[in-house]
Amino acid sequence: MPRKPRIHYPGALYHVMLRGNAGDPVFFDESDRCRFYLLLQEGAVRFGFRAHAFCCMTNHIHLALQVGDIPLPRIMQNLSLRYTAWLNRRRRRSGHVFLGRYKALLVDADSYLLELVRYIHLNPVRANVVEFPENYPYRAYQGEEVLPWLTTDLSLSLFSGDRVKARHAYAGFVNDGLGGGRVTEFHSGTCEGRIQGDDGFVDEILVKVNERDHRSPAIPAVIEAVCSLSV
Repeated sequence: MPRKPRIHYPGALYHVMLRGNAGDPVFFDESDRCRFYLLLQEGAVRFGFRAHAFCCMTNHIHLALQVGDIPLPRIMQNLSLRYTAWLNRRRRRSGHVFLGRYKALLVDADSYLLELVRYIHLNPVRANVVEFPENYPYRAYQGEEVLPWLTTDLSLSLFSGDRVKARHAYAGFVNDGLGGGRVTEFHSGTCEGRIQGDDGFVDEILVKVNERDHRSPAIPAVIEAVCSLSV
């Protein structure tokens, strides 16, 4: 069965995941990460997307990207091809860097933006790479690192209009999630592996992109419908 096309509309938020081919490293040192960051910065300017969170582990990447008019496939094709070409030249190698097609889950930004950003920032803790999130990319949210391509304003504004108070509140929010594990919904979604959101959000998106909803109706809804016909 052919894959369904990526769902696109201006303002769509995605949890994007890329993994190294055959589990191999995507980054060998900090120079590789710096190049990837530079490509993200150039892409944000060229394609008009916003990066709300990121985590560049040794053999996989998590991104929270919110697109504008240009759809995600064009953005990711440019990013992955340019990084692959650069890494292969630098390492004097050839072949794929990333495993197949990247995975992207459309996420309800209104309900899940903060949860997604926290989930991504805690990835190194869950992988036992660091003990505390402040030892990794989360530093930019605390004003300890400047990354021109990273958008922190929206997430922080959901805590407070005062930047100092917002950063303090966000730190508490992240620490509250330290005991949590892998959130399956941020990997598989709630609709065909493509969308993370409640039924109302899913219905709204499918109507917006002119797709029919092929989900099976819930059993209670079927029973209620049958009973109403039997009366």
